[in-house]
Amino acid sequence: MNTPQPPASPLTVDPAGGCPHALNARLLAQGPVAEVILPGGVPGAVVLGHEELKEFLAHPDVAKDARHFADLREGRIAPDWPLRAFANAQGMHTADDEDHRRLRSLVGNAFGARQVERLRPGVEALTAELLDDLGRAAAADPDGVADLRRHFALPLPMAVICELLGVDPEHRGRLHELSHKVIIATDIPPAEALAAVRELVELLGAIAAARTERPGDDLTSALIATRAADGDRLSEAELIGTMRLMLVAGHETTLNLISNAVRALCTHPDQLALVRTGEATWSDVVDETLRWDGPVSWFPFRYPTRDLTLGTTVIPAGTPVLAGYTAAGRDERAYGPDAARFELTRDGARNLSFGHGAHFCVGAPLARMEATIALERLFTRFPDLTLAVPEPELPHQRSFIGNSVETLPVRPGADRPRSTDG
Repeated sequence: MNTPQPPASPLTVDPAGGCPHALNARLLAQGPVAEVILPGGVPGAVVLGHEELKEFLAHPDVAKDARHFADLREGRIAPDWPLRAFANAQGMHTADDEDHRRLRSLVGNAFGARQVERLRPGVEALTAELLDDLGRAAAADPDGVADLRRHFALPLPMAVICELLGVDPEHRGRLHELSHKVIIATDIPPAEALAAVRELVELLGAIAAARTERPGDDLTSALIATRAADGDRLSEAELIGTMRLMLVAGHETTLNLISNAVRALCTHPDQLALVRTGEATWSDVVDETLRWDGPVSWFPFRYPTRDLTLGTTVIPAGTPVLAGYTAAGRDERAYGPDAARFELTRDGARNLSFGHGAHFCVGAPLARMEATIALERLFTRFPDLTLAVPEPELPHQRSFIGNSVETLPVRPGADRPRSTDG
């Protein structure tokens, strides 16, 4: 079990991030909440413990609106602060109470269980096409290696969310590059990050303008129609902010989830065997990956609206606080002394990787469906799939927000062609 240690001085968050688990374990040994110094010298905190994070995420005295961010409100944050995009964004992810309910209601129906299930045939067909592409890429390589992120884990959720938003295929590559810089790559220079924010906003604005001229059966067109009918329900900034949220959350997290699950199964063949014998399910794989190696590590920001006590730690009002999802997933107090083990048949607390409370991820059903289909079809089509390099040598994302690897070279092995009988 975690043994409390004397509190340490505030941790200076490394913009380059890296695999978070050793750092999380060290911090959890000191307590469920840690003071940190964010990039740019801004004081903040991270909530690491499972129960403390669950309480924090749903606490009535915790806000998402940056007007509660004391240093920002009072002018003590530099204009080029690299994390300013998280505070300045407008959309349901930075709104509270009635504003949040208003904005969430505009997109919630698109991600309901019935609507998501209607997407299943298209996701299955796209998965099969991408597995063809993965097989061709490996066959064309002298060593039989292909990058699973490039050929499979990225294009699947990217295509699905762009189809939902009505984004034309020619924009998808650049949208991923920009969203990665804006949200995931926390080690890039501030000027480059701000330029990426501007370009992303401009590109989303151009996509919205195109949908205004040529409406379609997509979420962006529906949002624009709502704004045209009742401008009080959705401002221009909220429209772009909502599109940005849907785009980023709709593909970056699922990309990392699929990648992390493949790594976990390839390095734990005993657990993969449980799925193949029916002792565990592909849904179990998704859930355990979310807990054990979730796609998001420390996510910004929430702000206590009053001095808030979690455990024995007081977080002052107005502090920017990170949600430590990867730490909470391996908290021994919630999951036992073997919390660091990948185990599909584990009992324990429900993981928090999709959040908790009013801001629980609206796209969670879609992400679960995509990941479950992707993993089942991948390991059915390529039952001998292995990592092409030792797992510790895979380059980790240079981020303290995203949690995965930059590339995932695999050897798919013998190809079991997909059925053509429909």
